[in-house]
Amino acid sequence: MLSNPSYFNLKPFTEVKNSNFRVTKGWKPVCEKLKRIIDSLSGNKKIIVIETYQGVIHEEVMENIRYRTKFKRFINTVDIMLSQDEITRLVYPDVTDDPLFGFMTRLTMNDYFDPEKVRAVRKDLNEIPEGVILIYGYGASLISQDYDLLVYADMARWEIQLRMRKHLVDNIGLTNRDCEDWGLLYKQGFFVDWRVCDRLKKQLFDKWDFLLDTNIQGEPKLIEGKAVMKGLQQTVRKPFSVVPYFDQGPWGGQWMKEVCGLDKSSPNYAWCFNCVPEENSLLLKFGDDMIEIPSIDLVFRHPMELLGDNVYRRFGDEFPIRFDFLDTMKGGNLSLQVHPLTEYIRKNFGMDYTQDESYYLVDAGEDAKVYLGLREDIDPDAMIAGLKAAQAGGPPFNAERYVQTWPVKKHDHMLIPAGTVHCSGKNCMVLEISATPYIFTFKLWDWGRMGLDGKPRPINIEHGRNVIQWDRTAAWTKQNLVNRIEKIAEGNGWIEERTGLHEKEFIETRRHRFTGKVEHDTNGTVNVICLVGGDEVIVESPEELFEPFIVHYAEVFIVPACTGRYSIRPYGKGKSGTCITIKAYVRG
Repeated sequence: MLSNPSYFNLKPFTEVKNSNFRVTKGWKPVCEKLKRIIDSLSGNKKIIVIETYQGVIHEEVMENIRYRTKFKRFINTVDIMLSQDEITRLVYPDVTDDPLFGFMTRLTMNDYFDPEKVRAVRKDLNEIPEGVILIYGYGASLISQDYDLLVYADMARWEIQLRMRKHLVDNIGLTNRDCEDWGLLYKQGFFVDWRVCDRLKKQLFDKWDFLLDTNIQGEPKLIEGKAVMKGLQQTVRKPFSVVPYFDQGPWGGQWMKEVCGLDKSSPNYAWCFNCVPEENSLLLKFGDDMIEIPSIDLVFRHPMELLGDNVYRRFGDEFPIRFDFLDTMKGGNLSLQVHPLTEYIRKNFGMDYTQDESYYLVDAGEDAKVYLGLREDIDPDAMIAGLKAAQAGGPPFNAERYVQTWPVKKHDHMLIPAGTVHCSGKNCMVLEISATPYIFTFKLWDWGRMGLDGKPRPINIEHGRNVIQWDRTAAWTKQNLVNRIEKIAEGNGWIEERTGLHEKEFIETRRHRFTGKVEHDTNGTVNVICLVGGDEVIVESPEELFEPFIVHYAEVFIVPACTGRYSIRPYGKGKSGTCITIKAYVRG
């Protein structure tokens, strides 16, 4: 898979330049720093707010800050929220009874609070003449508008998921971490908690006095809020990468272990999320120390500069392009699946767009194949009956009887507009390029296997039946979805090709093969790029607006819309051969 050692960067970061900001590390120094700041505040009565994102381990934070720093009054916002039964009823329309899917909530943090309890607490606060008061937890900044210090405890999404798996955290206002299926915690986080927290977070960016980073248990970090804002401002004006994360799966392969330099003792790696800003983290480096924040913060803070005017007007402060790796090398088939049509996802799940996608083959074994589209003259009712029978414990579903298979090789590109039945077969290394509604995959058949937890993975035959486009049979698929590659332009040492996506999809992809410098321009829209061939390239600004940015094989990077012109050329270990990039952007 590799002729040289792996140089894949597992911890990309933005080094914040021209900054005197320093990170305070460890609970004792953090608390001492906060105490000094509180002592320096004027007035006899001082209200301190610590606003927390879902996923913070409250016991750790409160055990240290509350008991290492003296407060006359401590208010935990959980105590002034609705009862747990009331919160459960409040979120039920969005959480639903479905084990996997819900509805994108319209709730705000204010909806969680008991108005009478809030009024009582505010009355109490007004009557306290002096002393230090700490308001802690979800929505703490809403309880008093006259606070003197705001500390925001943010959380990275991947770390939240890991904590959910270990049953370390609850959903907002509930005590439910010990539920049997951690996936229910994630579902409520995805559809409700994170939306609620994000709506409040976006109102508070300019009010952060400090950011508290507790992504590593027992190793807190504190830095001024304006330092984080400066880091975001510098990040959005240059190419950058988010922090990739990797996870195992029942079909996982072995390719990423070697190419990305991962733990060789792990049974497999199935996924790599390497450009999903809602899920990935962003590292900001101050001196010798790193601060970790959700990369979605950059989208919220600088949507116009990052996305561009047209993309922002269409999608708001959401990042609409997703790159991730699916590794089945020496593994198994992905689940047979289909994605909802736009109308269906909007009506049933509250999303404005769906997961149109494609498979770009970064690597492939000799027997590699992709399941894509349906065979000619199949009976839809017979196919659905076969899927249901298999799910009920009957004969295994004969996928190749109904679904067309296509042999694939390295650098093939298979297009997958929503409504198309598909999956990657074994011995494929797929770069999945898609829109970003995240978890809306309707699994039809999972080859009779169990998940890593030993339980069956959720199957969604009825949802799938409602969206499968039965006319996408082999002839249509071959003409429209298999290697629709055309040369667009060429120059001295480079060729540009259009490789997709289908006209039904809003993402455009361009492949460049080059031995010399290639000139690019964002044309006012965000670009996402992966180096799929060659060892190393360098990204440069012709006007020297940003420092040269080095990219290694298989790494993904983002070029903000405001960057304008940039170039990519072979560099270092990549100088000796042809390099290949695949670039995605939203069509105008």
